[in-house]
Amino acid sequence: MKKVFLAIVVFVLTCPVGFSQMSNEMYDLSKIRNNVKTKRVSSYDRTGNNRDHLSNIKDGDKVTLFDVKGAGVINHIWITISPTPERLSRNDIILRMYWDGKSYPSVESPIGPFFGQGWQERYNFSSFPLAAGPVNGTGLVSYFAMPFSNGARIEIENQTGQNINAFYYYVDYVEMPALEKDMGRFHAWYNHELTEALPQGETEWGVVGPQGENTDGKGNYVFADIKGKGHFVGINYYVHCPSPMWYGEGDDMWFIDGETMPSLIGTGTEDFFNTSWCPKEPFYHPYYGYPRVNDDIGWLGRTHVYRFFINDPIFFDKSLKGTIEHGHENNMTLDIGTVAYWYQNEPMPLPEAPSKELRKPKPLISPRDIHQWRHEWRKNNGNGATLWGNE
Repeated sequence: MKKVFLAIVVFVLTCPVGFSQMSNEMYDLSKIRNNVKTKRVSSYDRTGNNRDHLSNIKDGDKVTLFDVKGAGVINHIWITISPTPERLSRNDIILRMYWDGKSYPSVESPIGPFFGQGWQERYNFSSFPLAAGPVNGTGLVSYFAMPFSNGARIEIENQTGQNINAFYYYVDYVEMPALEKDMGRFHAWYNHELTEALPQGETEWGVVGPQGENTDGKGNYVFADIKGKGHFVGINYYVHCPSPMWYGEGDDMWFIDGETMPSLIGTGTEDFFNTSWCPKEPFYHPYYGYPRVNDDIGWLGRTHVYRFFINDPIFFDKSLKGTIEHGHENNMTLDIGTVAYWYQNEPMPLPEAPSKELRKPKPLISPRDIHQWRHEWRKNNGNGATLWGNE
């Protein structure tokens, strides 16, 4: 027993990061802080009544939610909105965040996709830094740390085509004389693309023709295009597949610091998101999961999958381009939307945001559509009275 005790003592004294230096959430929670003060900006009713919301935000209006000076760290955001998503699209309320007096945003995303609500839908979503729910995803929450040294501003823009009747929110933060050294600035960027199939068709799994090769990532969907020094910490990935074929043979490919060939290459979309074998079931882990899966034939329909790089950030010194194939060799037409999250050493302009028209959700494929496809197939095969479907 004495030998075991001595071994533990030697380990603690010689370990490069001793127990007293460990950094984790529960350990850090025990520390007593100096020169910090908790502050809040919210939509509470200034008259003391119970109308604790912003009201009648007109289409086209921009509204500032948060505008403070000095240094601090936002550590909690909560939002809920009326009407509910089936009547008021969260895909068309744009969230922007500005750090340190910059005129350009470091965060720009539709509010639904940012908080884990794809398309114009609502469903519960739970992860380490972000959540939506309960009551089918209508409470939107962020625990991302968002530091600023010279002021911060958060705004929303209503692009829904109708009034926002009620917008409730909290933004909690800590005020301090100055930021600790080496604190990065939080960034998030939404992208959206209707990807193009190959000229020879959607050859996935070799069903309609031989599959080719993709070694350089040309034609991949781009979910991050970052200039500066920092680390990538997460992605919400929303895919709408118009075919029953599996959409996820595409590999993730990362180009770090100006590489012309990717140095990080994955083995499939579901593998990148820590899952396996073409999943179709809801699954929640603090760092990854499938909160929304299609209930249609095969993989036809909409799926939301997420991954947060909490213990394994992707570091870069000059730039980072994060990409993923849309089907093996980029051979499938998919409607993909993503929100990427990262920190970098200073606020930087984001790539251009997709327009309202570009991010408009594609309609779901219906049984009627499939029956019409079958009708055309029957005509192309002689319209025989007993054609089954796999001749």
